[in-house]
Amino acid sequence: MAVTFQTIDEFSQGQRLDNYLVKILKGVPKSHIYRVIRKGEVRVNKGRKKADYKLMQDDIVRIPPITVNEKKTAHVSDSLKKILLESIIYEDKGLLIINKPSGIAVHSGSGVDTGVIEALRSVYKEPIELVHRLDRATSGVLLIAKKRSVLKNLHEQLNKHEMEKRYTALVKGVWSKKRHTIDAPLYQNSRYAVVDSKGKHSVSHFQPLKNFSKDDFSASLVEATIETGRTHQIRAHAKYAEHAIACDDKYGDKEFDRQVKFRGLKRLFLHAHQLTFTNPMTGDIQKAQAPLSVELQDFLDKL
Repeated sequence: MAVTFQTIDEFSQGQRLDNYLVKILKGVPKSHIYRVIRKGEVRVNKGRKKADYKLMQDDIVRIPPITVNEKKTAHVSDSLKKILLESIIYEDKGLLIINKPSGIAVHSGSGVDTGVIEALRSVYKEPIELVHRLDRATSGVLLIAKKRSVLKNLHEQLNKHEMEKRYTALVKGVWSKKRHTIDAPLYQNSRYAVVDSKGKHSVSHFQPLKNFSKDDFSASLVEATIETGRTHQIRAHAKYAEHAIACDDKYGDKEFDRQVKFRGLKRLFLHAHQLTFTNPMTGDIQKAQAPLSVELQDFLDKL
């Protein structure tokens, strides 16, 4: 690898130098990154900087030859680009909103070469960033920032719980038609989110919309809202309440999953159908809505 020069764009301004290098030099140990900064091999605008230096837009960062243990950039297929472009439900100068299909990761990693953000960057040819995440199997409203100021504003709304997310899910068993609140701390171990007193405060609400019961099969269509945004929160809380979400390969109920698969369901029945927030570009309260996919709606119609 030869010496490279990176010009800081608006999405990277304000970042610490060490954190910026960790992000772009994937696979390089942090200890090595700190060493090259300390030795002055990394330069900003031709001068030495400490690891905690806050980068400014248009700074030019000199990066010395470093071996990066990462795969070559994956090719983004035209079919994936087409799927995502057809999934756009809103766009302005600072924000892009898509109805993310199930089965597509939001970013690369964990065996996934290309996700939503990499694919859209190849289309837009400019810096864009995810505002939040959705599990790979979950479909629905996904916000993507086209400006750093928009990203910061939306992150502040998330941190202050000023953004309302609503999900549709099909769960095991008949759930009485009243609002059910699950207030149970979630601890993230190496594979799962589990209810544990040493975990983080987590609150989810489930409002049953329709019950299905026939012979030995019973299920409830629910609307879920969350006060906190923990990894797999809705899925873990549904399991804890003994109303596991249909076709959940991590938190599901095997017998219930067998029943719904027999009836034609082929994916996790969890969909982010509505997200309400303040649009940083307009100052208006915006309600982004994503209808259920044809496959989920068809499945419900047959129950």
